[in-house]
Amino acid sequence: MIDPSEVTMTSRRSTRDRCAPRSGYQPTALRKCHAQRLWLVGGVLSSVIAMAASAVAHHSFAVFDHTRTLTIRGTVTKFQWTNPHGFLEVDIPQPDGTTKHYSIELTSINMMQRVGWRSNMIKAGDKVTAVVAPLLSGEPVGLGLEVTMADGTTKPLPVPNIGSFKRTPDAQ
Repeated sequence: MIDPSEVTMTSRRSTRDRCAPRSGYQPTALRKCHAQRLWLVGGVLSSVIAMAASAVAHHSFAVFDHTRTLTIRGTVTKFQWTNPHGFLEVDIPQPDGTTKHYSIELTSINMMQRVGWRSNMIKAGDKVTAVVAPLLSGEPVGLGLEVTMADGTTKPLPVPNIGSFKRTPDAQ
C-alpha cells in the first residue's frame, strides 16, 4: 500500500508564470527566461520575413528580356499544367539537323483558365509556334506571351504587364 505521508504533490507551473521566480528575487533566472522568449520571437519573425521575401521575389519577370521577343516553332515534348506556373517544353529543329530544346514558362494555370486554356489543349507531339520573351542570360528558356496551335488558333497568355514586353519581328 502507499503511505499517504510519503506522497509529495507537485504542480506544474503555468506558461504565464514560468518566468516568475519561485521564491524571492532571482535576476539570473529572469534574464535567462526573457532571453529564451526573445530568441523564440526573433526566430518566428525571421521566418515570416523570409517567407514574405520569397513570395514577393517569385512574381518578378525581371529575368526575361523586355526589349525583344523570339518566335519558337517546334514539337511539344511536354506540357506541364502545374502550380505555380505551367511549362511548355519544345524541341526546335536546327538548320544543321540537330535539335535544340526550349522551355517556355507560362503564367499560373488559374490565370490561363480564365482566358480559355485547358490542361488537355496541348499534347506531346503537337506542333506549336510560340512568341516568348527570352531569358537575359541567353539560356534556351523564355516567358510565353502567346501560343499558336497546329490548327492555326492563337491563344494569348495572360502575362501581367504584358505591354512592357516589346514585340520584335519573327526571329528564332
